[in-house]
Amino acid sequence: MDKAPLNPFSIFDLVIIAIVSITGLVWVINDPISKITSSKLFNFTVGGLSGSNFVVLIALGLFIFILVKRISQYTPVLRDRMIAIIVLAFITVFFWASFEQAGGSMTIFANDYTDRVLEGSGKIAFNIVNTLITVAPMAIISYVLIKLFGQTFKKYALGNIILAVGFLLIWGLVIYMLSQQYVEEKSEIPATWFGILNSLFIISLAPLVSKIWESKFNPPATVKNGIGMILLGIGFAALAIGASSIPQGAKVAQVSLIWLVFAYLFHTLGELFISPVGLSYLSKLVPGRMIGIMFGIWYLAIAIGNKLAGSIGGEIDKITAKYDMQTFFLIFTFIPMALGVLIILLTPVLKKLMHGVR
Repeated sequence: MDKAPLNPFSIFDLVIIAIVSITGLVWVINDPISKITSSKLFNFTVGGLSGSNFVVLIALGLFIFILVKRISQYTPVLRDRMIAIIVLAFITVFFWASFEQAGGSMTIFANDYTDRVLEGSGKIAFNIVNTLITVAPMAIISYVLIKLFGQTFKKYALGNIILAVGFLLIWGLVIYMLSQQYVEEKSEIPATWFGILNSLFIISLAPLVSKIWESKFNPPATVKNGIGMILLGIGFAALAIGASSIPQGAKVAQVSLIWLVFAYLFHTLGELFISPVGLSYLSKLVPGRMIGIMFGIWYLAIAIGNKLAGSIGGEIDKITAKYDMQTFFLIFTFIPMALGVLIILLTPVLKKLMHGVR
């Protein structure tokens, strides 16, 4: 594949790339600054669009233009494979726009709408689970560090001592935290605690998913992406079911925390089906010399998804006031599921575009 003919950048290409890069960099710096200060670099409106949104849309349009122009100049096989990558990147945008609600609307849901106070058997069960998921990783890391100290202490004695002292302090904080939760009569789970479920489920489920990929049941990339999007939608469906009892415009509620646990479980499964697959296919579908730029395109898709996650998640108050919390989560249920079904139906087309790459 590396023998594909070179496609040098023209002066026009380089000028467009420079404009897009500079505009994107200025926008990235200006966007957070404009929200925390009164300073706005793009202080104008165009047809109802804010200056910031107008500029970034222009830059995105130029980027798409140069991307299409460049792809059209490659050999048919390489062109088809790049189109397949772009289709997968397009799905990635919507995946991360939904998945990253974990840091926004799902945390709001956990904080304001979830019953996080546990007593009796519920508190005992949580204490056991929280102890296991805290102590087990710490014990594994401690074991690895002890083995490492044995091999490197003579050469890096001071560094090892500093690291050991730091880790002992962490152990002290862990023991103090766990002791406090055991002496309290009832526990209130912090809203941010649910965020660790993603890491926990990844560690627990990644070996199982990898075994499926190694077996005869290993599906094509498009099917993996489709299943991942459907699983993501199922996670939000769980939240929609849990939110069904929350009335329109409500500011607080007491929904069972099990719906959040189910959501994180299915979201993590979706991530395991999508995230590693896309990166793997990048290295398979394009020549080695182009991997850098294609990774850039892939991470641009992730960045767009994260930006959309913040923008859409920021509308949670407006949507719940006009409709209800269930409607908000149903948006993230139906769109990923529909895209998942679509990408699975496109499997024969994308197989042809990949030209034998699996």
